[in-house]
Amino acid sequence: MAKTRVLIVGGTGYIGKRLVKASLAEGHRTFILRRREIGLDIDKLQVFLEFKRQGAELVEGSFSDHRSLVEAVKKVDVVICAISGVHFRSHNLLLQLKLVDAINEAGNRFLPSEFGMDPAQMEHALAPGRVTFDEKMTVRKAIEEAKIPHTYISANCFAGYFVGNLSQMETLLPPKHKLSIYGDGNVKVVFMDEEDVATYTIKSIDDPRTLNKTVYLWPPENILSQSELVGKWENLTGKSLDKTCISKEDFLANMEGADFVMQVGLGHFYHNFFEGCLTNFEIGEDGEEASRLYPEVEYTRIHDYLNRYLDI
Repeated sequence: MAKTRVLIVGGTGYIGKRLVKASLAEGHRTFILRRREIGLDIDKLQVFLEFKRQGAELVEGSFSDHRSLVEAVKKVDVVICAISGVHFRSHNLLLQLKLVDAINEAGNRFLPSEFGMDPAQMEHALAPGRVTFDEKMTVRKAIEEAKIPHTYISANCFAGYFVGNLSQMETLLPPKHKLSIYGDGNVKVVFMDEEDVATYTIKSIDDPRTLNKTVYLWPPENILSQSELVGKWENLTGKSLDKTCISKEDFLANMEGADFVMQVGLGHFYHNFFEGCLTNFEIGEDGEEASRLYPEVEYTRIHDYLNRYLDI
């Protein structure tokens, strides 16, 4: 059976690198867009060269050159975009509208850069953080108006940002002595190892069951409350942490006077840990759940993920 030809845009980024690896591991013919604007970014170039050594093919293109994007996407069956949508790194979601224009000419299946909360569930989101969801919905609207075959990936909370730090803000490492608990700590959240996000994404790209649907990554053993997450860490370390419960009013009060990036982060944390926006709805006919579709995937359990943070 012929493997799918896949173009990954943003293939040197945080999730993009994992998508490239997962695509190669599945045996797909894997292309990576190499933007002309790379300049003197030696780290990015080294990532390209390593993936080329592993069998990926580099395709030159630029968001400022429509024809180059059309020629790039014409080489493949599926385009996956993984450009950043987080404000503390870079935020380029609306660049995808140029990809939509190119794909509309070429006729590809498209997986836009989402990989977090489902923006369709976030109409009520707080400003200024709602800009992320509004822009994702703008891209979705363009995709659907152009009748481009698509799949949306809702990957929830990346473990690298939310698990090792026990969901504390402004750190990536486990707290040593004390931590904050959001509300009563019992709101259910979905935590995902980024490698598993990539694996499930690649599994979905040529699956007719996921065509024009949202794929939710809800592996049952990784749906945990913050209190359950902290409890797993305390069991691993044999130590109890001092916990301070923060009310939603006190949490939201932190937004006053905070800079834009912090306000965005606080808003997203609020929706995850106080409102439960990741799990407070049923998956409808326009969605599928990844671990049910692909039971063969041995996803990383949070207990095992936490082990890597011991003694650091």
